[in-house]
Amino acid sequence: MMRSMFSGVSGLRVHQTKMDVIGNNIANVNTTGFKSARVTFNEIFSQTLQGGSAANEGTGRGGRNPMQVGLGVNVASIDNLMTQGAAQRTDNPFDLMIEDDGFFVVQDASGIKFTRDGSFRVDEQGNLINSQGMRVCGWNPNEDGTEIQKAPVKPLSIYSGDSASAPPKATSDIRWEGNLSTSDDEAIIMMNFFDSLGNEYSVPIKATGDKGGGANTWKLELNKTDKKLNIGFNGKNYTVGDDTSFQLTNEAKLVFKENGQIDTKQTTNNIQLKVTNGFTLSSTDPTATAAGKIAIEDMGIKVDVSGITQYNQKTTVQSYRGSADGGSGAGQAPGELNGVNIGTDGIITGRYTNGDTKVLGQIAVAKFRNPAGLQKVGNNLFDSTPNSGDFDMIGTDPVLNAGVLEMSNVDLSREFTEMITTQRGFQANSRVITSSDEMLQELVNLKR
Repeated sequence: MMRSMFSGVSGLRVHQTKMDVIGNNIANVNTTGFKSARVTFNEIFSQTLQGGSAANEGTGRGGRNPMQVGLGVNVASIDNLMTQGAAQRTDNPFDLMIEDDGFFVVQDASGIKFTRDGSFRVDEQGNLINSQGMRVCGWNPNEDGTEIQKAPVKPLSIYSGDSASAPPKATSDIRWEGNLSTSDDEAIIMMNFFDSLGNEYSVPIKATGDKGGGANTWKLELNKTDKKLNIGFNGKNYTVGDDTSFQLTNEAKLVFKENGQIDTKQTTNNIQLKVTNGFTLSSTDPTATAAGKIAIEDMGIKVDVSGITQYNQKTTVQSYRGSADGGSGAGQAPGELNGVNIGTDGIITGRYTNGDTKVLGQIAVAKFRNPAGLQKVGNNLFDSTPNSGDFDMIGTDPVLNAGVLEMSNVDLSREFTEMITTQRGFQANSRVITSSDEMLQELVNLKR
């Protein structure tokens, strides 16, 4: 049989394989995070008809090159092209695109896999998953949700456990800001704060111009009616049964300079409102239910009065939770998770109805020395191989773009060009087989 026929057959096979790869690339032109492939060829072993020889001065002849007949072509490699695809904006906060050469880490019962497809979602149990239901892995925060602990990656959960709600915090600092009018003899300042259980209070403080102490002096005390203290408790009005449960610093006073600024030297230092555990509330609102016995931790709320002035304009003093250095000690009511944000660093932050925020976790990415050595296992997933390098089970910090997906890196212009050359190569090899067959037919006809 003619060697050219078998060479032609090998040519048909490799060009068919290349067309299969091209077809798969084009089929996945819109697959999220898809990495295209290319085929390279190499020649098969050549049959040597005559070896090469060196020049011989004795015979006067020069050297001769070897004579070889090639036996066809073979597939040298099918390479994954790991170049980054274009960005597709979706505005879905759980759609993520990796800006460098890393891979998302996903896991199920079959083990850990890797993907560039960042189209994630949250299931009913709060797990962050991909489109196949595999759980996305990363790092969890510490107990108070302030920083990430980088340890071996674990599946991330968002709407579960402690992350579903934000605990209340007791108020420890209050600041007063505004003006006390020189024309007024009395002003009521409402102090609003939270206890450690998230109950909200409104306690009235009466500021009275102390004429005996001078026109610029105001005395502070709890505003009582008929020796009873009426307060707000979770939006309803109540009377405190024990008038010693709420106490303002004795002989608290505000003293102003002649220019209307607070005189910090003569004003009472460390003004505090103390709330004693175990007081009783009775309702003064017909729409409210009697609160009864209230059991909370003892509270001492510091009052910052440095923001008050005394000018000849209307009284505008208001009470604000938190200190003047940025609101620390403001306290908060309990809150429910009502939103999630994923930053460019992969940190997942929860937003709560009480205005609090908490770190819920961080998405980790895996990087390999030879990403092209990864093995495709379907569903936009890759698995590591000995030539890709191993995953250290910890990962690295990602560089992400939220609300964006990575498109396929298939270049249609290149694929169609490759398709043309592949088709021509297939046709040419089929002609080799046809011509070889005709030559064999001529050989058979010699016997006639």
